[in-house]
Amino acid sequence: MADSDSRIAWHRAQLKKNREALKALEVSRFQAQHDKIGDTQKAMRELVGKIAESEKCIADHDRQTRRPLATDFGSLKNVSWGTWSAHK
Repeated sequence: MADSDSRIAWHRAQLKKNREALKALEVSRFQAQHDKIGDTQKAMRELVGKIAESEKCIADHDRQTRRPLATDFGSLKNVSWGTWSAHK
């Protein structure tokens, strides 16, 4: 999916990169490839924080820009349709 907002595109790329890095750290930790367990845990905590930050930013953007998927009256009555144009 292409993003018109470069900040969101950056967060999506960082999210993918950080998830892959976290997975690699978890695998190496269980294979006992790291000598310093404390450093690995610190790096994993930092990656988890970065992932959470990117996920929050992307979710906020999606919440503001995407149209609701549900078509029931309860879902549609809470949407401000004045911000939508026919070209989005």
